[in-house]
Amino acid sequence: MDFNEYQKLAMRTASETGQKNLVLNGVMGLCGEAGECIDIVKKHMFQGHELDRQKLIDEASDCFWYLAAIASGLGITMEDIAAHNVEKLKKRYPDGFDADKSQHRPGASGAK
Repeated sequence: MDFNEYQKLAMRTASETGQKNLVLNGVMGLCGEAGECIDIVKKHMFQGHELDRQKLIDEASDCFWYLAAIASGLGITMEDIAAHNVEKLKKRYPDGFDADKSQHRPGASGAK
């Protein structure tokens, strides 16, 4: 399955209310699901829990659904978002990631 096929299938499950504003529903839902992801990791790192991989996969897949909603609300595809991200990263790190360049790039916190 590719990104665009996933997006089409996922949006079959968007509620009528959610369809009215997919961007807002998507952004709000993504924030909530990302919070659930970090809570799983927090419990693992600081509360002695085993990392619940299956629950983390469940929550990450919910994040994916909300990304599809944002893309649909913007009238673009998930493939468009993925391609945009790759191009942005190529410009930022043309030779691959470099911590020094990350810390000193224009607009980065602490950049000179």
